[in-house]
Amino acid sequence: MAQDGRAGRRRAFIGSFTAAGGPGLVTAEVAPDTGALTLRTAVQDLPDPSYLALSPDGHTLYAVSETAEGAVAAYRVTGDRPEPAGAPVPVAGSSPTHLGLYAGHVLTANYGCGSVTAVPLRPDGRLAGAPSGRLQHTGSGPHDRRQRGPHAHQVQADPSGRWAVSVDLGTDSVRVCTLEGGGPALHREIALRPGSGPRHLAFHPDGAHAYVVNELTPTVTVCRWDAAGGSLKPLTEVPVLPGAPAGDAYPSGIVVSPDGRFVWTATRGEDVLSVLAVEAGGLRLTGTVPCGGHWPRALAHHDGFLYAANERSGDVTWFAVDETTGMPRYDGSVRVAAASCVVFG
Repeated sequence: MAQDGRAGRRRAFIGSFTAAGGPGLVTAEVAPDTGALTLRTAVQDLPDPSYLALSPDGHTLYAVSETAEGAVAAYRVTGDRPEPAGAPVPVAGSSPTHLGLYAGHVLTANYGCGSVTAVPLRPDGRLAGAPSGRLQHTGSGPHDRRQRGPHAHQVQADPSGRWAVSVDLGTDSVRVCTLEGGGPALHREIALRPGSGPRHLAFHPDGAHAYVVNELTPTVTVCRWDAAGGSLKPLTEVPVLPGAPAGDAYPSGIVVSPDGRFVWTATRGEDVLSVLAVEAGGLRLTGTVPCGGHWPRALAHHDGFLYAANERSGDVTWFAVDETTGMPRYDGSVRVAAASCVVFG
């Protein structure tokens, strides 16, 4: 986790939607024994910093601006307040919802137009300038309202660092990419079940499996990942709810425990967190608990605690996790209007 070198304090960073009254980019201090968050400062210079990513050395924080124009920004992490490290860079794509670091670049998943943009980094972590390339997704799905075209929702590097993986809700597919000439280049596209609406993917610590949470159906797709060939193979699909939802469920975040024994998901329409046990045949749903708020948009795990960013109730809740069962137990919350994500080092 990012630390203040002068005081040794551990920190978390929270994104929020400023258009919905959020405070922007928020810094919080983390209590090591209880996982409790104490808010410290807020930076409001970037509209709708909905998703964040911290550099491996913890010195630079990156944020997307989830607006129609779309941009990415970098901040130096010093003291209590992240300081802008140059001007935001337009990503040539609308409504970026996610970003990841890959091969000396920041990649953004641009939901509105269904593309992935690469922005090069300087050696000190600052953005080097304009995007060096962009990969436009193509295709559609059977859901008339949500899948009329591509909607890239997430992009990240795989555990080996050899590949970038993007998840597209609109085309029911996952794309494996590399960088060619500074731009994302398609290596392979993997089709998932039509109408599933894949949203986010999380890798297992073994580096050989991945789990995709689907937004249009409350399920997780279990996949085998081959880092040598950059190939993802869907194996089975597992429900994240014990019964059929009353309406649209809208699953959102997915996290794998550091020891690889559990997978947790959040479902916004039901306001629950689900626990799935990792077994030889895939996953098994073992239970759900209330998220402690309304509309859990994202999940994070750190140091034995699970955190949910609840967008519509405007708070971040945290849970102690039972080491044997993986079941979260609500421990507390902090107010952050229109919270969208929380990240740790």
